[in-house]
Amino acid sequence: MVPAVVYGGGDSVHLAVKADELRRHLENETFYSHILTLKMNGSEEKVVLRDLQRHPSKPQILHFDLLRVSEDHEIKVHVPLHFIGEDKCVGVKQEGGVVNHLQTDVEVACLPKDLPEFIEVDISGLHLGQSLHLSDVRTPEGTRLTALSHGDESDPAIVSVFRPRVIEEEVAEAVEAAAEGEEAETEREAASAEKGSDEGKKGEKQPEDTKASGDSKK
Repeated sequence: MVPAVVYGGGDSVHLAVKADELRRHLENETFYSHILTLKMNGSEEKVVLRDLQRHPSKPQILHFDLLRVSEDHEIKVHVPLHFIGEDKCVGVKQEGGVVNHLQTDVEVACLPKDLPEFIEVDISGLHLGQSLHLSDVRTPEGTRLTALSHGDESDPAIVSVFRPRVIEEEVAEAVEAAAEGEEAETEREAASAEKGSDEGKKGEKQPEDTKASGDSKK
């Protein structure tokens, strides 16, 4: 059993659910962002998953929090981002880049009726070295991004297109190899020129010794 607490809009209630049942729910992405129906003691309550505590080293849920929701009160919920257009992305298809997902969800504030299941982000127009920021996300009507209310410093990049390190190393190696090839070619040309110069000197006619030598006879 996994302990939990339900709070907001009244007294807090502590409960426990079967671990296997909770794990099955957690496999569904919508469980994290949908309005959930909690059945307890013959009654039903509308709640959202507010917090989830996992074991640091084991695949085990230690505790989770549920927040009651009211139709006329704004709630804040983390909603998953769905990146579309990767198969058409300019930076990937034409420029050899790779997409890097820097953020997988965002927190939105809205009334329960306006809560989206996910938010789509089109990255088809991104070029190599470009990125999209939180302020570039278009939220559905009736929702707003909570982080942007904290100022410009809370506008992190959420996705980017970068050149893989392997390709960068290959390009660097190719440039280095080309430079070494040019240097070797220069050395061969210099050696060839020097050899030609030496052979030219050997082929020149050496001047005869004009010093007279005679016998001295007495």
